[in-house]
Amino acid sequence: MLESYLTGLIVCGGIIVAIGAQNAYVLGQAIRREHHWWSAGLCMVADVTLFTLGMFGVSAALLAMPQALDILRWLGVVFLGWLAAQAFMRAARGRAALAAGEATKRSLKAVVLTTLAVTLLNPQVYLDTLLLIPAVGAQQQDATTFVAGASSASILWFGLLAWCGSALAPVLSQPLAWRIIDGVIGLMMAAIALHLALGNGL
Repeated sequence: MLESYLTGLIVCGGIIVAIGAQNAYVLGQAIRREHHWWSAGLCMVADVTLFTLGMFGVSAALLAMPQALDILRWLGVVFLGWLAAQAFMRAARGRAALAAGEATKRSLKAVVLTTLAVTLLNPQVYLDTLLLIPAVGAQQQDATTFVAGASSASILWFGLLAWCGSALAPVLSQPLAWRIIDGVIGLMMAAIALHLALGNGL
């Protein structure tokens, strides 16, 4: 059980740390202290819900069609490899720093709606939560503790973004920081893809 929990924690953690639209938005809200806990909380709830639906839906399908496990595993390897390549390319090219944005405060309703849009209208969210995470989780001994580990990673990450956003603002204003972040993301994605390809889960 502990191994399944840690696998869920590490796999989800490696994926969720990737600075995409959702994470960049939550971090920007935290830097501005603009309803950032609402934004982070919505992301946590969405992840936990999608992890649960994806994991147990895929597990049920695999009972009827066990050969689907290999298909899911290799799709996961390809997707993770693609994420790693993108991260390495961004690290090589560099990119603009995250701006804190305008000082004008927006309403809670506007922040909530924007968070939902950034979270639910992003196809990558569904690839991660309904395909990649369940592909790894289906190889674990205990699906429930794997989902608990994946959910813990989401809660810890978004909580960290909301809590530390203001303190990280000076560091994130430097373009070099983005190169380092992207390089680490690329290494993590490549390592997870390799372990998944070898059939170890992680």
